[in-house]
Amino acid sequence: MVKVAIFASGSGTNFDNIMQRIAKGELQNIDVTALYTDQTTAPCIQLGQKHGITVHILPPKTYANKQAYEEDVLNHLKNEGVEWVILAGYMRLIGHTLLEAYEGHILNIHPSLLPKYKGIDAIGQALNNGEQETGSTVHYVDAGMDTGQIIAQRTCPIYPNDTKSSLEDRIKALEYELYPEVIKEIIR
Repeated sequence: MVKVAIFASGSGTNFDNIMQRIAKGELQNIDVTALYTDQTTAPCIQLGQKHGITVHILPPKTYANKQAYEEDVLNHLKNEGVEWVILAGYMRLIGHTLLEAYEGHILNIHPSLLPKYKGIDAIGQALNNGEQETGSTVHYVDAGMDTGQIIAQRTCPIYPNDTKSSLEDRIKALEYELYPEVIKEIIR
């Protein structure tokens, strides 16, 4: 079994999807050791508890600096024997401490066709700029914001009557298929 940690900051729907795929046997050979969140009230916390896994709630503001925060996270990861980190809606840039320890072993999913629309509100940016399509990208994490090597992408049309909410729903549906496919291929 490959030991994996999942990081999330919000609703945790991609985390929940991954856990459901593991439970159904669609993602085999993966042991999720814990869910890590940087937000004390994130809905993903309840999902972690629902799935019966350890939830580490580590608010960065309680640490002296980013390095101290990441050193504590790294200690947890090492104690759990984690080999891969999966970002699933984690809204913090990964710093040097974690990048060095897990180089080439951190995955992220982003709701755009990178390199377009990096960072926050990628869906809103694509919609507001009159794009005819957008999508989702799975990539390795590096020191930049959504700049790591692209592994896979899937496109999604933008319809004239789309709202941010309707487009977000379709992109999430794409992500729920794309991310498990990539995880299954990469993490063995």
